[in-house]
Parts: sequence; structure tokens; C-alpha cells
Amino acid sequence: MIPNSTEAARRLLSWYDRHRRDLPWRAKPGETADPYRVWLSEIMLQQTTVPAAAPYFRSFTERWPTVRDLADAPLDDVLVAWAGLGYYARARNLHKCARVVADGHGGRFPGNEAALLDLPGIGAYTAAAITSIAFDRKATVVDGNVERVIARIFAVEEPLPNAKPTLRRLAATLTPDFRPGDYAQAMMDLGATICTPRKPKCMLCPWAEYCEARAAGIAESLPRKAAKAEKPTRRGVAYWLLNPDGAVLLRRRAEEGLLGGMAEVPSTDWGPELPGEAAVAAQQPLPARWRRLPGLVRHTFTHFHLELEVIAAKAGPDWQRADGNWVPVDRLGDQALPSVMVKVVRHALANV
Repeated sequence: MIPNSTEAARRLLSWYDRHRRDLPWRAKPGETADPYRVWLSEIMLQQTTVPAAAPYFRSFTERWPTVRDLADAPLDDVLVAWAGLGYYARARNLHKCARVVADGHGGRFPGNEAALLDLPGIGAYTAAAITSIAFDRKATVVDGNVERVIARIFAVEEPLPNAKPTLRRLAATLTPDFRPGDYAQAMMDLGATICTPRKPKCMLCPWAEYCEARAAGIAESLPRKAAKAEKPTRRGVAYWLLNPDGAVLLRRRAEEGLLGGMAEVPSTDWGPELPGEAAVAAQQPLPARWRRLPGLVRHTFTHFHLELEVIAAKAGPDWQRADGNWVPVDRLGDQALPSVMVKVVRHALANV
């Protein structure tokens, strides 16, 4: 049990001053954090690991060093640069948010949680992170790492996600009035490097003597998680269609919904069963002599698995009637293709 939250915060910050991670978006000691870089990194890190996000962050900040630069960029360029990070609604909201900040806030992010929450794509966690890290104002930042630390310190055995309100309330009792930005990052670092999901390094933890879960011998079992329902599998057919010049037909998905606004190889609807011949014919981009390629393309989204068969054809004289864009094969890398469609492209090229 933590007897004194102020002393606990000082102890954690002392540990952080010695062991803080060197991250590309993190201000050096003595530097002032850039709200744009803090915001960009936090959006990228949603559902993404630090090693995966780092090269994207460097690429974005080299290409668009300020929020105004990002706001002025075409959405297609942003989507292409984002491709591979997944959860593409984040990229669309990233661009929307940049425009709102540039046009409605003079290119400056607001410095309080309430105003930040009004911006596209910014939720409670991200608003708190920007408030504390970029503006050094008190805010309780709770990500997955912090949830794990708090669940163990207070031995919270209620499973996630139901435990989230309790963990946030307990985290707020520890958030200090001093150095809030460093404290937020210290909590993240503690969870990422010491209080890890498996084999936590309790002997190195600055809060080891406070940890109720450690004292009870249950630290590694926390936080508990409710059993997940088995993911369903959806199935469909993708159409690999080449025109007489050897260019591939791509189309853009609807702005709203899964993979919104991204480029795709046309496909049937995705359902629990593989579509029959009539459905495949009804949804084809153009009538053609289609042939089925061997194998399947498999991909896993957050809520379901996907299996796609790929059929290929060469378009006839009416190829210009197709709804979409014809893209030379050697220019596919310039398109905003999500990971599942990159797999379709690779499968088609290997089997045509």
C-alpha cells in the first residue's frame, strides 16, 4: 500500500531521471516538449508498439515537420505514408485534426483536456497525455502500461475491461501536482520496462515495497482479463484485373467504415461463407475470363479473421468502363494500400 503519494511520485521520478527511455518523440531533459510531436506519437502508438511506430514517426516529421505542413498535405499522401500502421481511421482523423488545429487554432494545440477532446481523433487518454507531456499540466494518463502498474500496486483483481474505471480512479490518487509530464512518461516507462506483462522485474522496481500484488504473490497474473470471444472468419474473393497495358485496377473504399478511404484490389463482400459463382459474377469489375489463383490470402483484423481467394483476368476492349483507377504494377507502392491488400498484391504477382 502506498502510504504517501507525494513520496511515491518523487521516488518514481528519481528512477525515471536515471532510466528514462530515449524515444524519437520524447523531449530531452531540459527541453520543452513539442505538442505536435507529442500528439503525432500518441496517435501512432494507439494499437501499435514503439518499435513499429518509430520509423513512421521519423518519416512523418521529416516530411511534415509542423502541424501546418501536415494540414496542407493531400489526404492521399498521408494515407500512403500511414500504410502498414493499421487502424486507418486514425490516419483520416490525424489529417482532420491537423486541419482543425491549423485553421481553427492558429496552428497551436490547445493546452487543456476539454479543448483537446473537441479535436478529431482525440480521446480521453490522448488528451491527458498531451496536456501533461506537452504542457506539463496535471492530468491522469492511463494507457495499457499504466493499467498494469496500477492493477498490481493496488492488487485489483477485477478483470479488464470492467476494471478500467477503478484503475483510472486509483491512478488519479497518485498523480502529483509537480512534474506531471515526466510523471506520466515515468509511469509508461515503468510498465514498459519493469512492470512487464510476463516476468516483471520486481527487484528493480522503485515501487516494489508498495506493491500489494507482489506481496500477495500474484503480480504476474494481473491485470486479469475477461475471456475473449473467438473471432469469426469472413471470406471473400478479390479480383486481380489487368488492362492491355498491364496496369492493375484499384478502387477506393468508402470513407466511413473498415479501411475507410484506402485503396484496394476490388473484392466481393466479406461474409461468413465464400460467395457463390453468381455473387462473384455480380460483383466483378468487368466481365472477363476469370481464373482462380491457387492458395488463399489470410489476414486478421481486430474483430475477425479474413480469408480471400484471388481470381485474375485480363480486361477486354471495354477496360476503360471499369470503376476505379488503373495503376502500373511498379507504381503500386505509391498507393494507400492497407496491409491486407499488400498481401493480395503479393499473392497475385506470385501466382499470375
